[in-house]
Amino acid sequence: MKLGVAIASDNALASAFVVMRGLEKSIKKAHEFGYDGVELALKDPHEITSQELGRILKENSMSVSAISSGQVFAARGLMFTDENKENRELLYKDFCGFIDLASDFGQLVNIGRVRGFIKGRDKALCENLFIDMATKLSDYAAGRGVKLILEPVNRYEIDYINNTDECVELVKKVNKPNFTMMPDVFHMNIEDAHIGEALIRNREYVEYVHLADSNRHAPGDGHLDFDDIFSALGKIGYNGWTTVECLPYPEPEEAARRAVTFLRGRYI
Repeated sequence: MKLGVAIASDNALASAFVVMRGLEKSIKKAHEFGYDGVELALKDPHEITSQELGRILKENSMSVSAISSGQVFAARGLMFTDENKENRELLYKDFCGFIDLASDFGQLVNIGRVRGFIKGRDKALCENLFIDMATKLSDYAAGRGVKLILEPVNRYEIDYINNTDECVELVKKVNKPNFTMMPDVFHMNIEDAHIGEALIRNREYVEYVHLADSNRHAPGDGHLDFDDIFSALGKIGYNGWTTVECLPYPEPEEAARRAVTFLRGRYI
């Protein structure tokens, strides 16, 4: 397995779920701390060029684990379940930009809260809107060697696709070989009855894993059973990215250090 850490640009929202901010300096710090790569949380695909990103990665011997899209929802209000035609066209255009960037770096694009909410609307309508967008983007991504990875998110943050079983059911409905799942153990701790068993049960869809502890601090700072989590990942033969996406507590660099110190050697 490879170890990544979630980062964003300096102008990311205060609410963005990333460990460190400032793309170039965070990539440098992540390398110094012992990470293999970084997950880039971007608001739009123009925050960094492929040329600039390639230079920074090469200078620091780092990789991109994935492109994440949470800020597209949080900062711009765009989502897969939107009924507005103009908003859907903008989302599709920008997601294609993420896919283009990912074709050179990481080959994975996350779908987290940007999947959108239901909020009293007809669930079948929202699901059809989601599947329509997911299908079109999967087709675009397939030609560029990119996978889209849907993240179950807990009920307190979004009211649609909360646990891994629900996620897999929707992945099957989209029915595209490059559309699959990325479990996050923080959300699983709220929504799945048993994290290890859920990972094993849905083994063929586990493409990428987010790590944080029960309090959303660095792994090792809460009460999650990481022995069980990594035992399950071992049983399913998972050998992909495990990326830290925790609160920057008590401050960003300390959170990043705590996570890598806890995980390196013990699990990764």
